Amino acid sequence: MALQGINLPLAFSGQEAIWQKVFMGFNISMEDLNDFFGGPAFLAWARMGNLHTWGGPLSKNWLKQQLVLQKKILSRMLELGMTPVLPSFSGNVPAALKTIFPTANITRLGDWNTVDSDPRWCCTYLLNPSDPLFVEIGEAFIKMQIKEYGDVTDIYNCDTFNENSPPTNDTTYISSLGAAVYKAMSNGDKDAVWLMQGWLFYSDSTFWKPPQMKALLHSVPVGKMIVLDLFADVKPIWATSSQFYGTPYVWCLLHNFGGNIEMYGTLDAISSGPVDARISKNSTMVGVGMCMEGIEQNPVVYEFMSEMAFRKEKVPVLEWLKTYTHRRYGKSVQQIKEAWAILYHTVYNCTDGIADHNIDFIVKFPDWDPSINFGSRPSKLNSMHTFRSRTRSRRFSFQERSSDLPQAHLWYSTHEVVNALKLFLAAGNDLAGSLTYRYDLVDLTRQV
Repeated sequence: MALQGINLPLAFSGQEAIWQKVFMGFNISMEDLNDFFGGPAFLAWARMGNLHTWGGPLSKNWLKQQLVLQKKILSRMLELGMTPVLPSFSGNVPAALKTIFPTANITRLGDWNTVDSDPRWCCTYLLNPSDPLFVEIGEAFIKMQIKEYGDVTDIYNCDTFNENSPPTNDTTYISSLGAAVYKAMSNGDKDAVWLMQGWLFYSDSTFWKPPQMKALLHSVPVGKMIVLDLFADVKPIWATSSQFYGTPYVWCLLHNFGGNIEMYGTLDAISSGPVDARISKNSTMVGVGMCMEGIEQNPVVYEFMSEMAFRKEKVPVLEWLKTYTHRRYGKSVQQIKEAWAILYHTVYNCTDGIADHNIDFIVKFPDWDPSINFGSRPSKLNSMHTFRSRTRSRRFSFQERSSDLPQAHLWYSTHEVVNALKLFLAAGNDLAGSLTYRYDLVDLTRQV
């Protein structure tokens, strides 16, 4: 990461051990926390307040070892000149807190499409930032991290409103919520800077109109908030919000949803997007970033994006690919150049604006009912198409999708990608000894 220029990495490991110490100071027992923490494989969802308990409980030894690991991670980040980003309090609390503080403004949230809407695991509790207890807990969390880790950073992440809208669109109220979130940070660290995902401005754009956006973004002192323009590779918010109304932001590549392993990319957008943002009028862009939901796929995308931190001008993608493939495979082969030219204009040139979720047929789980591949809603009518083979006819249901749900998409010519595979195979005599060539060959074969 450091060699690729990454200098602001997230450092979220070990936070459950910190929360254990903090919440016990508010009379929350370990039994209560067992009902709060998610299991090791489900930490992301539990930390975001999407579920609780599922996959747990966490053992004492696990909590201890995670804290040890986090300290090693932070030490190494600092050695490499990185500034870690630590978590802060977003309002997600154990159910027991409502009993201990009966007058606190705590709301039970609805289901987040998880764990079959079972209340044993879904529907978490959120402490409203307007409640004085919010600042008290948030401050205690920041101070406990500093006590455990030392003065390692001033940058803290908090996404209180991520896929969870405030109860009212009143701008005064929204501003007070933002101020409370920052107060909890700054009370614990006087130099705190709030790093916030800008995903909410895209995913809930019907709520976050310009007045509401300004109320939140301007609730924090100037220079004390940085926004991640999370989906800027496809849906940049900076361009439609007057540079986040003057708030510093990072142009981010999201690219991957849910660990999707199909071949996909937007290389042209990566080449031009950060440059356009940086040179735009009154730009408040302060960097570029990557925030994919899964790794170990599409290495060309992340290699290209990493370079954009050092680029002042748009990159001729086709020329860049020639040098990239030479580096990747160890030699220059004509068939590979031609193959990658095809891949650039097909799988790596998606321009349909659709988020690449795990619902395309290449990565969708098989199911007896084909309609499930596109999601079913009783109110929607299916259009039926019949495909004939030599042995039998098969019917598939292609269903109209509502705009608020992920959509399957096929954005390239499959025939052209077959030709790319043929060219890859033709280069086998020259590159069979290259492990990266073999990796890409398998990947492309799978895609075809």
